[in-house]
Amino acid sequence: KAYIYKDASGKYTETDVPEDLADQVEEYREKLVEKAAEGKDELVEKYLDAGELTEEEIVAGLRAGILAGTITPVFCGSALKNIAMVQLLDAIADWAASPLERPAPKGKVPETGEEVECQPDPNGHVVAQVFKTFVDSFAGRVNVFRVYSGALQSDSQVYNLSKDKKERIGQVVYLEGKKQQTVEEIGVGDLGAVAKLAETLTGDTLAQDKQGILLPTISVPKPMISFAITPKSRGDEDKIGPALARLMQEDLTLKFHRDDQTKEFLVSGMGQLHVEVIVDKLKHHFGVDVLLPPPKVPYLETIKGKIEIRGRYKKQSGGRGQYGDTWLRIEPLPHGAGFEFVNEIVGGVVPRQYIPAVEKGIVEAMQNGIIAGYPAVDLRVTLYDGSYHDVDSSEMAFKIAASMGFKEGTKQCKPTLLEPIMKMEVVVPEEYMGDIIGDLNSRRGRVLGMDNQRGLQTINALVPMAEVLKYAPALTSMTGGRGSYAMEFDHYEEVPAQLQEKIIAESGKAKEEE
Repeated sequence: KAYIYKDASGKYTETDVPEDLADQVEEYREKLVEKAAEGKDELVEKYLDAGELTEEEIVAGLRAGILAGTITPVFCGSALKNIAMVQLLDAIADWAASPLERPAPKGKVPETGEEVECQPDPNGHVVAQVFKTFVDSFAGRVNVFRVYSGALQSDSQVYNLSKDKKERIGQVVYLEGKKQQTVEEIGVGDLGAVAKLAETLTGDTLAQDKQGILLPTISVPKPMISFAITPKSRGDEDKIGPALARLMQEDLTLKFHRDDQTKEFLVSGMGQLHVEVIVDKLKHHFGVDVLLPPPKVPYLETIKGKIEIRGRYKKQSGGRGQYGDTWLRIEPLPHGAGFEFVNEIVGGVVPRQYIPAVEKGIVEAMQNGIIAGYPAVDLRVTLYDGSYHDVDSSEMAFKIAASMGFKEGTKQCKPTLLEPIMKMEVVVPEEYMGDIIGDLNSRRGRVLGMDNQRGLQTINALVPMAEVLKYAPALTSMTGGRGSYAMEFDHYEEVPAQLQEKIIAESGKAKEEE
């Protein structure tokens, strides 16, 4: 049959297959019937003898193959235009496995840690898991759950095993589009919803009591792209955090945090479109207009040379003056070693009470960088000599002296920039592999290896963060939306000399604008 849709109402007319498609439909129907026959031995025999199966037998054979995992059904349709949704839902009802036909999920007994199976027993203890949370303008926070055992009843008390808290269940409902059907209970295998739970969020397990089975939490993919987020108007700054916190309850793939180094607020999602949808929700649901500039790259600075230098601060302006005198040895440490301060003062040439001020002055100077204003790392500063004045010396004077010595000394220690290197995993169809590898090489990336799985190539590479801030739209463009990637910070490396001048110049320009 052919189903003709004329609009987005979901209504259709059933007609004969158009003549120009009849041969193709017949070819694929034969393949469909052959696969259905392979689902059961008795159907194979009948098909070989009669060459045809009844509609009921075709459905039974397809269902058996789907349950066995030998057939994976693929449907065409459009949710946007409401085309073929009825056929899709009918197929799910006819062919998909019930909880009794699937392997029982495994969970743990919280008190003992013992792994056990959660059997789908309609009369068993209640075990349900929340798989979706959304905020309704009238009902507040709504948790959507699946019941794995027993029946979750209205006006009952359950135990949230994930949070170790009791929860009071109000009215449980079935969600039917925008409508809600109130019921007395939601049985095993069914999906339901409940509003206004105090502690429960997505992934939490609800059980009858503490003795229930804690199901594994829902696995959430890591965000793929990050943007800095800033309000268009200053009055909206305090609204962004609470609004995103509510959206994060609904969407576990959305992340929001403040970068301690760049001092930017970052919002991360599964792609550019995902983040743009979040921005649209902020505007229309919370009245917050925001901008999404690319995040700043958290560069670091370090040194490659060694020096001994004097940092001296002397100020006399009538009355008590200021005097601090330090001799510093500045030298590099291996990558990742951080900062080390060494006190080699002997004989009290710098009094003990001023030593912490010396270290503090150096640490504060490190935060302002050496050549481009980025934090300095991986170096050792040794205070090995100095002098003081009985009256004019103070903590502030030694702090300033140490800071002056550090700033002057590091400029003579071959300072250099470090950039974050990201570990990337790009998954694309095999035909795009050459383009992706070429693109990664052009971004100063190093391909570590490749892995082929069922026609998809997984490319592992190390790429500078500065080169992949806008990688998501580039990958979509290269693969027609068929590629995906994940990345995480791996380590820091020295920036090539030809790029350092540009970064230093841009940093200086940004400071002038501030």
